[in-house]
This record gives sequence, C-alpha cells and structure tokens, in this order.
Amino acid sequence: MNNRQRSFFQLFISSIFYWLFAFTLFIAIRYNGLVEELALYTDEYLGLPILAFYKYGLILGLLLGVFYAIIEFLFDEFLSKKLILGVSVIFKSFIYLALIIIVLSLLSFSIEEQIDIDLPNERGWWRTDPFFWNTVIFFVSSSVVFSLIRIANDKFGRGMFINILLGKYRKPREETRILMFLDLKDSTKIAERLGHVKYSKFIQDCFTDLNKVLAKFEAEVYQYVGDEAVVTWTEKKGFKSSNCINLFFAFRKQLHLRNQYYESAFSFKPIFKAGIHYGELMIAEVGTVKKEIAFHGDVINTASRIQSLCNNYNAQLLVSETVLNNIILEKMYKIHSKGDIKLIGRESTVKVFEITEDT
Repeated sequence: MNNRQRSFFQLFISSIFYWLFAFTLFIAIRYNGLVEELALYTDEYLGLPILAFYKYGLILGLLLGVFYAIIEFLFDEFLSKKLILGVSVIFKSFIYLALIIIVLSLLSFSIEEQIDIDLPNERGWWRTDPFFWNTVIFFVSSSVVFSLIRIANDKFGRGMFINILLGKYRKPREETRILMFLDLKDSTKIAERLGHVKYSKFIQDCFTDLNKVLAKFEAEVYQYVGDEAVVTWTEKKGFKSSNCINLFFAFRKQLHLRNQYYESAFSFKPIFKAGIHYGELMIAEVGTVKKEIAFHGDVINTASRIQSLCNNYNAQLLVSETVLNNIILEKMYKIHSKGDIKLIGRESTVKVFEITEDT
C-alpha cells in the first residue's frame, strides 16, 4: 500500500465511523421520546417505527461517510493547492448539498414502503421540507466539527490531539523518545541564489515530500524550524522494523523521484542530512494564547549536535550508539563508526555512527 492509498484508507475509515456515529446521534436527538411527547397533546396513539429510523440513519451515515471521504480526499490531493480556502469550501458545499438531496430522495422511496406513509419526495421536495433542512444544518455542523478535528490532528500530530483533550501533558510528563533532526544541506547558498520568496516555496515543497512518507514509518513531526524539521517516534514505533532509519532513506528516495521537478523549478536538487538520538525527555503543554506541545531535555540538544556533525564527516545520516543498540538493521545498510565524539555543550562523549545504503 503506497502513501496515497494509506492516506485515503485512514480518511475513509475515520469518515465512516464518524458519520455513522453522527447520524445515529441525529436520529436519537430527533426521534427518541417523540411518541411520549406527542401523547401529551393527543389521545390518539402515534406508532413511529423508531428502529426503522435508526436503520435508515445508519444507511445515510454510511453513504455520506463514503462520499465524504472520496470528496475530501480528491480535494486534498488535487485541488487544495489550486483553490483558495474560501472557494474550496463553497465548491464542496454545493457538492454536499446535491449529494444530500440525491441520497435523501432515494432513501425516501424505501422509507415509504417501510412505514407505509406517502412522503413528499416529488421533484423539488427538498426546497420546503423541514426535515431536509434540519438534516442539512446537522450535516454542516458535523462537517465543521470533523474538519476542526482533522485540522487539530494535523496541527498537533497524529494521536497527540486526543492526548491534549485528555490533559495528558497538562503536567510535564517523562517519556522515552527517538528524535531525528533533518536539515537542508547548503541552505545558505540555496537561499542566496533563490531569494527568500522562491526559497520558501522550495522548503515548502521539500516538507510536503517529507509528509508523504511519514505515515508509512509511524513518525510524527514535532516542529519545523526554518529549513529544519524535527521528527519523533515513541520507542516502540521508531525501533519497529527500523522505522527511524528507513524514514530517512525513504525521504531521500522521495526527493530523488522529484529531482527533475526541483531542477526545473529551482535549479537545485534538495539534499538533507540528519542526526538521530534516543532517550528520556519531558513533554508538556506550554502557552495559553498559542498552546503547543514542547519537548525538554538533553536528548533534543544531543540529536541536534549529532546532526551538525554531518558536514564535518561529509555524511547524510549520523546516529548515536543508543539508537543502534535498539534496532536490527537490514542488510541493505552499512555502519561506519566515527568514534567517541565530544559534543558542544556536553561533558561526556557520545559514540556516533554513520549509516549508508549498501549500493
């Protein structure tokens, strides 16, 4: 499964579950207790097929979930960079309005047979039907919530948003993490040649390519700082199948596949260097106006210092001994010891190794 397929599959599954839950909630809010409430105003028993309503609510949620995932994915992949946000929202709104009209019209014929009541499903029925507009309002509100969840998840990283909601990092919390500092080689020279506007687009494209390979290796971006990205894993995810090593070479391969684009658009082929270290650090929520998740600890400084040694050794990937001690490298990689290195700001030395692909 490639990155695009994986991205669609994740959106598809989350969309299905979300809209099934949303329309189950919608039916519960609208119809639960309605028979008892109506009995207060009439002696005539009004038997409503509540279970049938739940069934059609689930069908509606399933259909909208499928189409919602497809539409959102297509916009994210092919139109998000071409359309400004406002135009994109308006365009999708018309698509969703048409989708709801079609789905509710089709369902109404089946519902008529189920409850043996003639429903107003003739052409143009939706213009004055209160149930339709209630459904539209609920759908729009639920779409906003779903979009905000996706935005928050992208902002804080996969899974981190849930931790923030649960208050996991309200108090500083110690965790064992793997950190990779990724930095663009010859960034100063490239920035001078391209100018700040074109250089920003260059960096933007590079990190877009990085994002394409993150999910496959279960990585999260801690932060972007200029032309540098800090990537992190829990020890379980990072050491599993050498994810923390494989990500770097997958990113390098992704950039290589787009060399022709970078050469024609910027006259430069991006090359990144990286340093990886592993150990205990503190994670905490910081700020109130612009809340963020912050990492504190020596692991961060050490990983950054290791990355800065890449220029000294003309290396693209350097890792500490603590990283190598916890992974089993595939045969395609070679290890080259750089010895005990005294890093700036540290009293003790760190064993550093270069990892290359066996070509």
